This record gives sequence, structure tokens and C-alpha cells, in this order.
Amino acid sequence: MKSYKPDDRQTVVPRLFTRDVEGLVGFIKAAFGAKGRLLPDRPTELVIGDCVIMVADGSGVRRPTSSGFYIYVPDADKAWARAVKAGAKSTHEPHDTPWGDRRAIVNDAWGNHWQIATHGGARGG
Repeated sequence: MKSYKPDDRQTVVPRLFTRDVEGLVGFIKAAFGAKGRLLPDRPTELVIGDCVIMVADGSGVRRPTSSGFYIYVPDADKAWARAVKAGAKSTHEPHDTPWGDRRAIVNDAWGNHWQIATHGGARGG
């Protein structure tokens, strides 16, 4: 049976549009260790863990967008600190939630909301 999508893609691929592709890509790499490179005239594909997120130019016909993400990382405290160092504004410092995640929340300069979590409570434990 012929596949309807590339084998290395999840079914839904988040795509953000921005007038500052280089800046947003740099932030996502610095804060979350994303892998990928800027490509001229096409969306930048970043890999975070087992997911792909696209960042594309939001000028012309497309308008800039923002979104909210719940991202699982090995250490929420360290990822939160990296995100803040990369320029995000913290709205919730790392804390343990009743459902078992250690979670922090930041907003980046492009209007995106990142909930950063490690399942298992304090430091993944």
C-alpha cells in the first residue's frame, strides 16, 4: 500500500509562521535542543525528540502565527533555564503537578506558549 506521508513524519506536523525565521529557529534550538538547519525558500524542519516542527516565513500571503506546545524533555528544570537564557519569559517556574509531571511554562518573543515537562515529578524521579 502506498504511504500517504513520508515515513519519517508524524501524522500532524505543527507549522509556525513568523517574520523572523532565523530568530525563532535559533530560540527553539537553544531552548529545546532541536536539530535542523535553515533552508532558503522553504520551511525549516526542526526535530525535537521524535517530532518534527516546521518554521516558515510569515510575510506575504501567510501571516505570522503563534501556538501553544506541551513538550516533554528529560529535565524540565534545565530546559526551563535554557529557554529563559534564550530570551523566553517565565510564567511558571518548575514545579510538581498533581498528575505526575514536573512542569514549567514560558512564553517566547514570537508569542508561543511552551509548557515544559518531565513525567515522573521532581527531576524525572
